[in-house]
Amino acid sequence: MTPRTKRLGLALLAMGLLSLGLWFVLSAFQENLVFFFTPSQVHAGQAPAERSFRVGGMVEAGSLQREADGLSVRFMVTDHAQRVQVRYTGLLPDLFKEGKGVVAQGRLHADRSFQADEVLAKHDENYMPPEAAHAIEQARAAQGGQGKQP
Repeated sequence: MTPRTKRLGLALLAMGLLSLGLWFVLSAFQENLVFFFTPSQVHAGQAPAERSFRVGGMVEAGSLQREADGLSVRFMVTDHAQRVQVRYTGLLPDLFKEGKGVVAQGRLHADRSFQADEVLAKHDENYMPPEAAHAIEQARAAQGGQGKQP
């Protein structure tokens, strides 16, 4: 073998290994990808029936029902246009309340109910991290105080 063929062989081997590694990374990413849907999108059939996804909206007032076992709950998630019944077994987050925002991750059943594996309560929509508030204040100061609220 000439040095030129050896270099070409090594380059092809390196490209093949790189391609294989990229395929593994993209496969793992695809398996762990979880999409977010609103109750209207779930009702319209846009949510996948065979994969895990997230549904989010507001917990409908008066819809929370606790089962006798103390861990299982049912509630409705709404986007004020459609609603999805969510079933969950486990401890709910402290911020979970009727009338507040929620995101649930799980799978859709044939009866169009949603079995959640995880429930996340959303913070108040007015909440802003300190870093973002500081950046906004700096931007306002750079503009000469324009847009400053009393």
